[in-house]
Amino acid sequence: MTNNEQTDDELIIEDDGFIRILRMNRPQRRNALSESLKMQMMNAILDAEDDDAIRVLMITGTGKDAFCAGADLKNMHQNDQAGIAFRTPMRRLERNLFEVVYETKKPTIAAINGSAVAGGFELALACNLRVTHQDALFGLPEVKIGMGANFGSVILPRLIGATQALEILLTGEYISASRANELGLINRLVSQDQVLEEALKLARQIANNAPISVRRVKAVALQGLNMPVAAALRQDPGMNPYLSEDRQEGIAARLEKRTPIWKNR
Repeated sequence: MTNNEQTDDELIIEDDGFIRILRMNRPQRRNALSESLKMQMMNAILDAEDDDAIRVLMITGTGKDAFCAGADLKNMHQNDQAGIAFRTPMRRLERNLFEVVYETKKPTIAAINGSAVAGGFELALACNLRVTHQDALFGLPEVKIGMGANFGSVILPRLIGATQALEILLTGEYISASRANELGLINRLVSQDQVLEEALKLARQIANNAPISVRRVKAVALQGLNMPVAAALRQDPGMNPYLSEDRQEGIAARLEKRTPIWKNR
């Protein structure tokens, strides 16, 4: 199925070899995150986490206009009009979407097919790597509508430093893909029609590596950011690649000049 094909499903799940692709499919609402879409995405990510056949997760959107516009403001307004109590971000059942993406042990790539704003930008920030095109815009405009950008306020300063992050957070203005790239938020900046293929190319490069090692380096790198060096060096998260069968296979394959066959053990 191509990125522009339409179905009634809010979330399209496809596999490309060892890569699981989650595609938000609400183009009529700029792929805004409805309550049901958030729950479906969390379940899909947790399912992929438990599936040994999946090594990399990719998140993208349908259409060319938007990767994701964040919360569905129309739905939020209707709830306000109906007198339905509003819950703050950390008191909602679906609060875990960004955390689930951020904390999953497997590498995550955002194939940003269009602009990513508000919660859509936060979703992209929750991923480990980001691929996008020149015309995409990024921003956290929550201060302009009385919201709080809870996840972005925590994660963005960690990615680009407090000074640059605060300008984005406090002004609520959008930045261009070129500016996002300058700030170090983008891994690949390509033409619009190449976003998905470039993201898949990157995902395949990762998926071809030893899965135990990939999970290990991700965990050590991210968890070690806020640790003293001595403590970070002594981390031992998950299965230890140094003691795995895959280490022996990897060395043997290199010496025999062949492609390794990973067993994930």
